[in-house]
Amino acid sequence: MVQPLKIRHQHFIMHPSGVLFWKEKSMLLISDVHLGKISHFRKFGAAVPQAAVLKNFDTMDEAINFFQPEIIVFMGDLFHSSLNKEWVLFEKWVSTVISEIILVAGNHDIISPLKYENLGIRVVSEIQLDGFLLTHHPVEREGFFNFSGHIHPAVRLQGMGRQSVRLSCFFKSEHQMILPAFGTFTGTHVLKPQADNEVYALTEDEVFQVQFTESRRKKRF
Repeated sequence: MVQPLKIRHQHFIMHPSGVLFWKEKSMLLISDVHLGKISHFRKFGAAVPQAAVLKNFDTMDEAINFFQPEIIVFMGDLFHSSLNKEWVLFEKWVSTVISEIILVAGNHDIISPLKYENLGIRVVSEIQLDGFLLTHHPVEREGFFNFSGHIHPAVRLQGMGRQSVRLSCFFKSEHQMILPAFGTFTGTHVLKPQADNEVYALTEDEVFQVQFTESRRKKRF
C-alpha cells in the first residue's frame, strides 16, 4: 500500500520499496542503492546468497513498472565503491529502461562519470526544480524544500511491553525529507523524531505514518 503526500502544492507518492514518485514531473526518486556492496561482501567470504545480488534490480523493476516514470533520479550512492561484476548487471539493466536516468552523485559514487555517460546517464551534483532541491546529503537552503538520502533513516517502534522493531522510513521536517536507503544490506540509522517531524515507516508491502505519543515519541503497536 502506497502513501500519498502533498508538499508545496505538488503531489508525491511513497512506495514500500523506499522510492518516492513525483507525480507532476513523472519523476521517480531512488536513494542509496549501493550496488556492488553484496558482491564485495561475497568476495571477502560473507555468506550472502547469490540471489541477493539480483534483488535490487528486481525491486527497481517493480517500482518502475508500478509508476512508469519519465525520469529516474538516483539520489546518490548508486554504487557502493569501485567497479565489480555488478556493473555488468547494471549495464544490462540500464539497456532495458526507457526512462531518462540522472545520478545525483553521492560520497560513494567514485566510479568515473564517463562510465555513466557512456550509458546515457547524466551525472550532476544537485537538481533545482520548482522550489525543490534534490541532493545526496541533507541540505538546508533558503527558499527550497530538500529531498535527500545518505542517512539511511529508520525509526524504532516500542510496543506495550519491552518488544521493539526498527523500520526504515521517510523522515520529514518542515523543509526537508530524507529518503530511506533502497539497497539490500545497506544498514540503517535510527533517528529520534521531534515535534515537527513526520515519519513514514516501511514494511514489506506498506507505508504508514507513525503516530507518536507526546511523552515518549514512540509508536504503540
